[in-house]
Amino acid sequence: MAAAAAANGTAVDLKAAFREVYLQLKSELLEDPAFDYTEDSRLWIEQMLDYNVPGGKLNRGISVIDSYKSLKEVNELSNDDIFLASALGWCIEWLQAYFLVLDDIMDNSHTRRGQPCWFRQPKVGLIAANDGILLRNHIPRILKRHFREKSYYVDLLDLFNEVEFQTASGQMLDLITTHEGEKDLSKYKMPVYRRIVQYKTAYYSFYLPVACALLMSGENLANFVAAKEILIEMGTYFQVQDDYLDCFGDPEVIGKIGTDIEDFKCSWLIVQALERANEGQMKVLYESYGKSDPTSVAKVKAVYGDLNLQAVFAEYEGASYVQLISSIEAQPSKAVQEVLKSFLHKIYKRQK
Repeated sequence: MAAAAAANGTAVDLKAAFREVYLQLKSELLEDPAFDYTEDSRLWIEQMLDYNVPGGKLNRGISVIDSYKSLKEVNELSNDDIFLASALGWCIEWLQAYFLVLDDIMDNSHTRRGQPCWFRQPKVGLIAANDGILLRNHIPRILKRHFREKSYYVDLLDLFNEVEFQTASGQMLDLITTHEGEKDLSKYKMPVYRRIVQYKTAYYSFYLPVACALLMSGENLANFVAAKEILIEMGTYFQVQDDYLDCFGDPEVIGKIGTDIEDFKCSWLIVQALERANEGQMKVLYESYGKSDPTSVAKVKAVYGDLNLQAVFAEYEGASYVQLISSIEAQPSKAVQEVLKSFLHKIYKRQK
């Protein structure tokens, strides 16, 4: 529990303490009495977990602890509270790993977090599809073990199930808009973009960590609809940043090679370009967007440059920040305001 105590210290301590909880949860899953592991299967799961779960920035998971601390309005949390908040944080990281493992297969991606996608590993291939299912099934195992006696246990299960459904539905919207039949750029409008983003990213990345902290604090989620809407808006802003970085970010910094243009993604940049392009530029976009050869990609990027989308993004980023701060400061609870501002400051003007 010394590590849990460290979580009341600096951000570095918090991340180290958080990682220790991962080791405990992993070891419990590898000894789960519901399945009789062989040596090979235990080794496979351990390697699969280590490759896919703890490798990201861990922002979503650690946000549960930060949010809970703010909601409790205390400087220090008990070791038990830190452990439980960390366990919920790791459930979100498990959910993220499950989505990403399957997403990479669907998108035929090559790299993730600066390393080859899991399914690209020589001995993995499409076994990764089942690994994704297992990652998803680990979440209720963790929740049952550590939260079954809590008054909010059913609400937690409901929350994870609902957010998973929303995210999978957002992924479906993304896939059918991107892949269904003929490639049709005329479908790429801002309302379509916003709907995909809100369901695919915002619920699990922004609302879920705060909702977990609220449930742990004994709150009823029905009383926090306005905060939820702000978090969804923040998630939209986050995805716009992601789309921008996919094209203009440094692959060394963001840990992946952007493929939104090649993948015919309904990205914020293409939606903005289509709103602004003249006839000649429109022709280039229609002919080149969604093609994987470097010449076509370069042509699309040249149009983005000519339309000065970097400046358009900078303006959007500033306006979003002002709007979000205004909405946050209208919240009646100072503790909730602190949680929301903490989220916003983590992502504002990020480079990765």
